[in-house]
Amino acid sequence: MPAIPAPLLIPNFRAFWASRFMSTVASMMLVIVIGWQVYDIARQTMAPRDAAFLLGMVGLVQFVPLLSLTLLVGVIADRVDRRYIARAAVALELLCAATLGWLVLHDRATLEALFIVAFLFGVARAFAGPSLSALAPNLVPRNILPSAIALNSISWQAGAVVGPPLGAYLYAAGPAIPYVTAAVLFGATLLALFSIGPVPRPEPSKVSPWRSLVEGLGYVRHNRIVLGAISLDLFAVLLGGATAMLPVYARDVLHVGVEGLGPLRAAPAVGAALTALFLAVRPLTRNVGRVMFACVALFGVATIVFGLSTDMRLSLAALVVLGAADMVSMYVRASLIQLHTPDAMRGRVSSVSMQFVSASNELGEFESGLTASWFGPVEAVVAGGIGAVVVTIAWAWRFPELRLADRFTAPDIPDTIAGDEKPRPV
Repeated sequence: MPAIPAPLLIPNFRAFWASRFMSTVASMMLVIVIGWQVYDIARQTMAPRDAAFLLGMVGLVQFVPLLSLTLLVGVIADRVDRRYIARAAVALELLCAATLGWLVLHDRATLEALFIVAFLFGVARAFAGPSLSALAPNLVPRNILPSAIALNSISWQAGAVVGPPLGAYLYAAGPAIPYVTAAVLFGATLLALFSIGPVPRPEPSKVSPWRSLVEGLGYVRHNRIVLGAISLDLFAVLLGGATAMLPVYARDVLHVGVEGLGPLRAAPAVGAALTALFLAVRPLTRNVGRVMFACVALFGVATIVFGLSTDMRLSLAALVVLGAADMVSMYVRASLIQLHTPDAMRGRVSSVSMQFVSASNELGEFESGLTASWFGPVEAVVAGGIGAVVVTIAWAWRFPELRLADRFTAPDIPDTIAGDEKPRPV
């Protein structure tokens, strides 16, 4: 009988792991159904290029609160119990899901209403991201942190596998059903988060919030391992993001409808989940920097293949490879960032990382929608994949210390920085 991974033997981490899975399923259901509804409503009166632009606008309205709030939330996450922030964020996500369910049931799900709720969902994610990222390392000993990161990724990717097809099939059964189901899952997520007991956290900083924010940005700027890892994700995924155009491909390129959209949206997560499971059992030990850059390049190549494909099977295979490659690079980036960041700075550094990730995802969706409206959806996806490969080559040259990183070795990092005290239990 296989041994249980060490992090899952810790009750707090088990509760955190379950909460990540349920919230991810619910979030992915919302993402896929909102995207499909926006594109479907728009296509009733618009050409594919114009409707694709509105898909990009969905990403933009979620990016605005992420841009405005994420760095501030990072400061708060280093001063306030991170569990409280996460619980409040999930409660807002629950409210968004319940609101969408009510709107659909009463036939009021207009484009304007969908955009407003998408904005509020972005607000919730701005608070959830940094607080959860900063909370996770406090739940396990430092020596098993890479395994915990891999397990956390399994939880997220498993949710991303289940969420899209579940949302699509439930939507086909009844448009309000996925929203109601998501609300129930967010409620269960709240219960799991409330079961997490007190964890160590840094003493509240004695410096001003503004100075604290500047210190977090300064730390990222001067730590080239952290800066290179975060910025590589920003530009590669911003350019290479194909998932924003999936409703276009499902309806107008592959002609598989909403039922086919679910598997397309889940395919990257399938590749990522299988890869994360492998990494949890067999973590990388050598040449982690070179492996990361190779996988980011593979991510770009897989994006190009998907963009050119008109066969559902080839498209699914390309998306699975894309997800697997992204999982390896994310695993390496996350491990290096966490190991090279003192606990007193994790909230701020996680917020900066979240800022870059949100730019690569939500702003990437806007970029994809904009370029699709100019050149066409297929051309936009292929050009993005080429751009991701070019970025990989440029970053490998610009950040040699990241490329040459060999092992997940934690440097000697002080637990105090610029006025912060030693971590304490609460």
